[in-house]
Amino acid sequence: CRSDMFFGLRWVIRIALGLLTVLVLYIGITFAQVWWAARQNDSSPASAIVVMGAAQWNGLPSPVLKDRLDHTAELYQKGVAPVVIVAGGKQAGDKVTQGLVSFEYLRSKGIPEGAIKIDVGGTDSYEELSSTAFIMRKAGLPDDVVIVTDPYHSFRAAGIADEVGLTAHVSPTKGRSTFNDYVRETGAVALGRIIDYRRLAAWR
Repeated sequence: CRSDMFFGLRWVIRIALGLLTVLVLYIGITFAQVWWAARQNDSSPASAIVVMGAAQWNGLPSPVLKDRLDHTAELYQKGVAPVVIVAGGKQAGDKVTQGLVSFEYLRSKGIPEGAIKIDVGGTDSYEELSSTAFIMRKAGLPDDVVIVTDPYHSFRAAGIADEVGLTAHVSPTKGRSTFNDYVRETGAVALGRIIDYRRLAAWR
């Protein structure tokens, strides 16, 4: 009887170790994908450039948002896309939306008002890209976009875009991404690919 229990325990340990090995490999591969995507820059011609939202400070873009907007202005001037979609709603305590701040900033950089479309409802990456897909369908635009965001966010942004029906290229800023950024993003991607990004956004 004891030998049977010992034999059963050995199998439980083997299964547990096997599952742990699979989990470690999955996390490791996901980290590598996030890291690699952060180092790619695809500014292929598209229907629209999408600027992911970031903090604004009393009507002015934060340094992170400013980097994204400056990069977007450069892409627009190079003719990457004829339309820019700025995303981002209000966070707690905000008086104006990130989208409106981005709109005003890009106008000051010489981008025509008629070339900018605004999403002011999104408060996370999934909502922003889901709203972007809706805006593009409503405007009759093809679904290919160039997403501008920070390097560490590139892989997840492309994954969310695919989930909401967009064909995405990602052209990240030259902003610095920390190791903690990559760890946090690896966790979000690892879980989001299992349960889907829409459910992940609802949980966070």
